[in-house]
Amino acid sequence: MKKKLDQYLKFMLQKKASDVHIKALSGIRIRVDGVLTNFGEEKFSKTQMERLVEEITNSAQLEALQRDKSLDFSYKLDDDESRFRVNIFYQIDGLSAVFRAIPEDIPKIQDLNLPTSIEGFSKIQRGLVLVTGVTGSGKSTTLASLIDVINKNQKKHIITIEDPIEFVHKDKNSFINQRAIGIDAHSFKDALRASLREDPDVILVGEMRDLETIEIAINAANTGHLVFSTLHTLSAKDTIDRIIGMFPNDEQNRVRLSLAAVLEGVISQRLLPTMRGGGRIPAVEVMKKSARIADLISSGRDNEILDAIEEGRKIYGMQSFDQSIYDLFLEGRITEATALDHATSRSDMKLNISKISDRVSSGDDIVDFKEEEEA
Repeated sequence: MKKKLDQYLKFMLQKKASDVHIKALSGIRIRVDGVLTNFGEEKFSKTQMERLVEEITNSAQLEALQRDKSLDFSYKLDDDESRFRVNIFYQIDGLSAVFRAIPEDIPKIQDLNLPTSIEGFSKIQRGLVLVTGVTGSGKSTTLASLIDVINKNQKKHIITIEDPIEFVHKDKNSFINQRAIGIDAHSFKDALRASLREDPDVILVGEMRDLETIEIAINAANTGHLVFSTLHTLSAKDTIDRIIGMFPNDEQNRVRLSLAAVLEGVISQRLLPTMRGGGRIPAVEVMKKSARIADLISSGRDNEILDAIEEGRKIYGMQSFDQSIYDLFLEGRITEATALDHATSRSDMKLNISKISDRVSSGDDIVDFKEEEEA
């Protein structure tokens, strides 16, 4: 079964798919450019799925799967360096597994089509930086790129706490220790608490899953460490609301003040289908710390954060999702339909696009229009 799995994974890499889904009693699916499609007619029986899982896990992992009913780990092809993030879980028809490809090389920020302004987060000495978005939006890749920038350019002690480890970092100018939950540590909160005694400069927490982990991360940022982490939230405002909302009502004001002091930025990502050649491109909201942003957080005026982001574009390098999406449309990377479908405010996006149409119909060049917009 393991050999058969490896064949599917190699095919997945050839097709540049992001994920392979294998489910008992069902056909195999692969996800290409965000779209899930059937692959072949073969179906794995319940017994075959059980055999497959036994062949690719060790006894401790198998015990954890049977106890917790799901399991996260990384998998590597035997004959090359290709690695995958794996989740196995029980469902009504037996076992199911999802394999996500992890790029072999850590990509540069510019290669990911991310705003160059986010590289500034790698130069911060202390505070909290969050990368957010839905599953599969590229959060881990963005964090790996930022850690790699620090690794190349600064002499730091970096500790990563992940479930599982995805990108493997080699020591460059920095010294990096990577810990996998379930193998090197029992939980995020335990590993994060222990890391504060391990003389770190930079701490990466793969995901802030619970209140205690969030509180330790905020305290770590408040005591002079640079902390990176992720949340499954859609925007900077949603991120702030989620963090504060996890605490009891009588503690929320204290958390607001702490978060306002330590939160250096939020990078929120969405992947949009490109106009030409297939593939996807990120639309990115970037919130950076400013006196106004800190004041809005501390005073509970979260509804004004989006306006502050859009108005802080030129001075601080911030941008909203709609500003990012509008730029992608102006650059000819996405269609009008894609821009409208993914905009936060469809009506405002439609109005802005109509201005372009009017100018182009009058004989103006869209490049000139974009330069005017930036000015």
